[in-house]
Amino acid sequence: MIAKIICYALNGLDGIPVEVETDVNKGVPAYDMVGLPDAAVKESKERVRSALKNSGLLFPMNKITINFAPADLKKEGASFDLAIAISLLKASEQLIGADVDGIVFLGELALNGDVRPISGLLPILISAKGHGFTKFVIPAANAKEARFLGGAEIYPAENLLEIVKHLLGIEVIQPLETAEYTVSRGGKGSADLKYVKGQPIARRALEIAVAGGHNVLMVGPPGTGKTMLARCLPTIMPDLAFDEALEITKIHSVAGILGEEGIVTERPFRTPHHTATTVSMCGGGNRIVHPGEISLAHGGVLFLDELPEYKRSTLEALRQPLEDGKISVSRAGGTFTYPSRFMLCASMNPCPCGNYGSANLICTCTPAEIRRYKRKISGPLLDRIDLQVEVDNISYDDLTSSEDREDSATVRERVNVARRIQRNRFSKYELNTNAEMGEREIGEFCRLSPESERILRNAFERMKLSARARARIIKVSRTIADLDSSENILPKHVFEAVSYRLDDKL
Repeated sequence: MIAKIICYALNGLDGIPVEVETDVNKGVPAYDMVGLPDAAVKESKERVRSALKNSGLLFPMNKITINFAPADLKKEGASFDLAIAISLLKASEQLIGADVDGIVFLGELALNGDVRPISGLLPILISAKGHGFTKFVIPAANAKEARFLGGAEIYPAENLLEIVKHLLGIEVIQPLETAEYTVSRGGKGSADLKYVKGQPIARRALEIAVAGGHNVLMVGPPGTGKTMLARCLPTIMPDLAFDEALEITKIHSVAGILGEEGIVTERPFRTPHHTATTVSMCGGGNRIVHPGEISLAHGGVLFLDELPEYKRSTLEALRQPLEDGKISVSRAGGTFTYPSRFMLCASMNPCPCGNYGSANLICTCTPAEIRRYKRKISGPLLDRIDLQVEVDNISYDDLTSSEDREDSATVRERVNVARRIQRNRFSKYELNTNAEMGEREIGEFCRLSPESERILRNAFERMKLSARARARIIKVSRTIADLDSSENILPKHVFEAVSYRLDDKL
């Protein structure tokens, strides 16, 4: 008898339907798998055999042939175990009367029959629902992740025997109830802008950067608060909408780092060490291509502390994702595309000793050492950073001042207002922030007055800016206008945006 069960394979963030066909015939006992199964799939034979026997079910001692269709797609991982087990039971007539048509089975089997969780469940469910499937049997350990998917019947199972009883109608598993998404307010931890002493320009630059999704670079001597400022970013990031949370959760689910809540409720804040390799930053792997740091930071912040200490090849790999908001990882197993629309926040010293350009400290570096240090960061990468801010040492009086400073919650409210303005503006476009605007949107939403054009022209010619830098100044001006709730970009907005380019300081 032949049985057909639906399962799913994962290609990047896209689920691909796989039909598990099992043929059980009389003859010399044999067990053959075809359809490009990898080692983990082939080893499912022993897991499934033990799971069936330890669940009080029969493993057919016949000639067994299992085919995974489409046959030209490589099948990887242990998520096919459950589908293989159900197909064997169906083909050996142990599920007579059970209706398995249209049900997607996902899960890894333990030797005692327990159903273990799998990575990447949410993107599979979303893809399968898009293909018309509405019934799923999943591991109970993945229930928190799956409960936010509406419009589907999802049955969480603890073990194989529980699933068999459900299919035979003996003991029906109750489907998951759809959970309501709750917006998380502010980042966790002790970081807050009210604890930052001085640095009003840097504080303002971070607010603008977050409000418009712009990239920001802080340059200054060591100990001036650059890292502290960056760690305050999660506390002023805008609220995470449900559709954004789902997309971020899909990436984290594939990477296997999803938390206990089952869905990401706060925007990511990734801080890879400067020894991070290009592969760890961009994504990759020997067997399964996992998303890298720039994809794990999607929808949030990628913070690179001490920017020149990273390998140049690693930094240059950021150029294309910063422009396109996605990255294509090509490996021997295929090409995988992951979203990577993140806000880059970087910090660096102006020279090896850190004191070049400081108003209070003396630089001990030679001109050659300074040039060599700055050359570690290419011009094209700097050109993609919208706001470049100098952060200098602060006075002792500022450190000991008891003056009340604006806290992160207040700044966050202004950021949320600016983001709402942008969502309304781009409601007809597939855009979320000003930083994502192209030339068409700039021409439509960023009209400049003659006075604003004059300021921008003078800056363009004096600072020898590129066309990309000009466009980014205009987008930053649009964000500053949004923070002021101004419909038009005024000359003061352009002037402030221009002030965040470091000219020849780098």
